[in-house]
Order: sequence, then structure tokens, then C-alpha cells
Amino acid sequence: MTTGDPVEKPEQVAQNALARDPQIVQFPIAPLIHGAAQLAVFIGFNWGDKIVLIPRFDADLVWEVAERERVNTMTIVGDAMARPMAEALPRHLERDLSSVLYVGSAGAILSDAVKEQFKEHLPTLIVAENFGATETGHQGMEVMGNSRPEGGGLRFQMKPTTTVLDDSLKPLQPGDGQTGKLAMRGRVPLGYYNDEAKTRATFAEIDGERWVMPGDLATIDGDGTIIVFGRGTMCINTGGEKVYPEEVEAALKANPSVFDAVVVGVPDERWGERVAALVQLRPGLGDSPDDVRAHARTKVAGYKVPRDVHFVDEIARQPSGKPDYPWAKKLATSLSEEK
Repeated sequence: MTTGDPVEKPEQVAQNALARDPQIVQFPIAPLIHGAAQLAVFIGFNWGDKIVLIPRFDADLVWEVAERERVNTMTIVGDAMARPMAEALPRHLERDLSSVLYVGSAGAILSDAVKEQFKEHLPTLIVAENFGATETGHQGMEVMGNSRPEGGGLRFQMKPTTTVLDDSLKPLQPGDGQTGKLAMRGRVPLGYYNDEAKTRATFAEIDGERWVMPGDLATIDGDGTIIVFGRGTMCINTGGEKVYPEEVEAALKANPSVFDAVVVGVPDERWGERVAALVQLRPGLGDSPDDVRAHARTKVAGYKVPRDVHFVDEIARQPSGKPDYPWAKKLATSLSEEK
């Protein structure tokens, strides 16, 4: 379970399910290869809830099934699923979707612009980001009603077993302003199968307790909430300034003309790296790269605005719905070199 005391005996699972009232209809929309969907299914099974699955992702099918099965909660993977669902929603407003109470996203960025699309048509719907990883399971939930913190990132209320460690693996103090490695203790995996090097890099024993650090960078605010910036491996270093792709992607996708976007760093002789974006525009809209940059500048600091903007027909994503950053970096680098 993600909340409450851990189950110690198999009988407790049945007891908890019997005591749960009312039962919830859960709809994990992400494919079951994704940890977010697996976790939702396992939680539902342990709670005795009804689980609804579909054979493939289809935004129109999602709303059809939601009405038919009286779905209460949905689990998705970021904008890759949320955007098509939001775009399809106006075609299904005649449906009775009053049972749908909550849409939770995990594993990829869910931009504010898409949340607003949902709320426009379903004003009582709660749309929020959950935080976790394959190595940790569920760790926390987005703090609702807060705008994105200055400097980027997203604010989460994490479980007590999650904190932020510095490079020497010492816990950071709330409000100290330092950025470190997001880490979790307690019930964590033994390691990666047949990959000792990755296991050593991700897991550590500190004062006799085992910790896991999947690679996200974060800081602890003065109120104890944790601001997560994203994976350190994807961080762009441009002239010594750190730029987290997810923040810039959210800024780009707030543009009504932009359907999807992915941001990477490309080589730059002067700055080491510069920010580059692959952008998929909505059909029939003809923004120029300058238009896209001008809009982004209203959302993020100037040094974070992509210097290179390349329009593509479609943004490639992994089967899980996460951005395919290796593909994006290779293509953006090639396109930038041609300019």
C-alpha cells in the first residue's frame, strides 16, 4: 500500500479489502509495461477495487469506457496521454462522466496547459501529478493549488521515507537552497539484475540503512515540501547555467499553437551546450521559430529559452509514453548542425 502501515500478513490484504467502502473503479490507461500502471493495478487488487483495462491507448475509447464502467480514477503517463485525452474530451461532453473524480499522472511531465484543458470541461475533476520510480514505487503527490516554483521544478508532498541527499550522501536541510539527489529509504529493491555497476551507482547503505537514488535532482523547501527538477542525466549545462528540460517543455506546451515538444542540449562551441527544442505544432497553425521562442520567454528565464527550434511532424516517444530523449538529442544535434 502507498499509505498507512505496511501489510505484514497475507490475511491483512483480504481484511483491508473487505473493510474498504465504497469500492473504487480504477482505470490504469498506461500500458502494463509501465511501473505507474503496474502499481495502480496492484493497489487496486490489494484494496479489492474494480480494475478496468483497454487493449491499446485510444483517447476516444478512454472516454467511452469511462462512462460505461463508471470509472472513478484514471492513471496516465504525462502529456503523451493527457494531451490526446484533453483534445478528445469536447467530442464526448454528451456522455455522463460525473463518476470520474481523479486523473493521476506519473512517469512524465503533465503540463499546466493540459490540466487547464481538462478543468475547462470537467471543472470538478482533480488532475494531479504523482511522483515515484520503478525503483521506489509511489513516493508522493503534487502539492495542489501551487504554481510552479521560481526556478522551475514541481512541488511534491513526499512520504516520510523520502528526502534529498548531498554529494556526500548527507541529508539536506529544509530551506538551505541546495540541490541534491532525491533518495528513499525503507523497502527498496536489492538492485538491478546482472548490473552491478548500475546497482552501486543507484543504491547505497547509509548508517546501516539501505537507500535508493534513481537519479532525480531536487531541493527541500522551508516548509518541508520537495521541489523536483528532473533527471540529472538530462540536465543541460549552458555556460554554467543548469536548464532542466521538463520546465522548458512545460513552457513550450503552454503555447496554444504547440501540440507537443521535447527539449535537449546540443553541442555549442561557446557555451558547451545550448538549449534546443523539437516542436510539433497543431495542424493548420503556422507559428515561426521566433514566435515559439517569444512565447516561451514569457514563461521561463531568457537563458532557458531554446536557441534552436525545429519543427517536426511527430514527437517520438517510448512505448511507456516517456519522451525518447536519445532520439531527440540525435535529431536536434543533426538539425542544428545543418543551420
